[in-house]
Amino acid sequence: MTEQANGPAGLPEQETILLAAFEGWNDAGSAASQALEHLHEAWHAEQVDELDPEEYHDFQVNRPVIGAGADGRREITWPTTAVAVATTPQARRQVVLVHGIEPSMRWRRYCGELLDIAEGLRATTVVTLGALLADVPHTRPIPVTATSEDPAVREALDVESNSYEGPTGIVGVLQHEAAARGMRTVSLWAAVPHYVAHPPSPKATLALLHRIEALTGEPIPLGDLPEDAAAWQDGVDELASEDSEIAEYVRQLEEAKDTAELPEASGEAIAQEFERYLRRRDKGIGG
Repeated sequence: MTEQANGPAGLPEQETILLAAFEGWNDAGSAASQALEHLHEAWHAEQVDELDPEEYHDFQVNRPVIGAGADGRREITWPTTAVAVATTPQARRQVVLVHGIEPSMRWRRYCGELLDIAEGLRATTVVTLGALLADVPHTRPIPVTATSEDPAVREALDVESNSYEGPTGIVGVLQHEAAARGMRTVSLWAAVPHYVAHPPSPKATLALLHRIEALTGEPIPLGDLPEDAAAWQDGVDELASEDSEIAEYVRQLEEAKDTAELPEASGEAIAQEFERYLRRRDKGIGG
């Protein structure tokens, strides 16, 4: 990787990347899957493939849904994993979007099939999106952690190594299998306040999209998402104001967060936000 074609701490523009999110254990507040859905719509992605759900899902856990189709006939929608392709408007980068539900079985075969499709679409970098419940206040910026198992990626993108040890989900397995194939890997995780875990979590979705913007150098049309995030925060503020114990807990989280943040970190965040504003202004991207 070089800095020439990427912009600061970004992926090379000519490189095809895969972005993946999975509903379930890896997706607190549905933040990651909704970020993927937003990209699908914003970049006008077209589905090119899907995995056979019969191989990977226990339908008593993830049941199919029956309803009226576009032609009015009754049809069944199965819990499959869809693969779509988009071309970003500015850099004209090809992006592969993978969206599904965490499978119930045969995870290695599942990841192998997905990565075979990715390689067939010439993807060389796998970026997974996840969200976890954490002790963070809803009133502060949502933290997004970026990690990679690849030393070259860590140096080029200035991201952390992955030191987590413990139970993992399909996101962790896909990252590991992709790295074993020699693909570049990046994992993005948003921290969702655990006391407002019920989806949607638009503020966390917005934080993930901002990090994807930084990785790709591609401004993302945000539509109503900033307003949704502000309304979500106002709603949680109102709930907290009605419960003194929650209000006190939030205040403690705020104090811990503010104490932990160094002035340099705050200055860096302001600089990144200003750079993002300039990019969006220069390229005429609203939101």
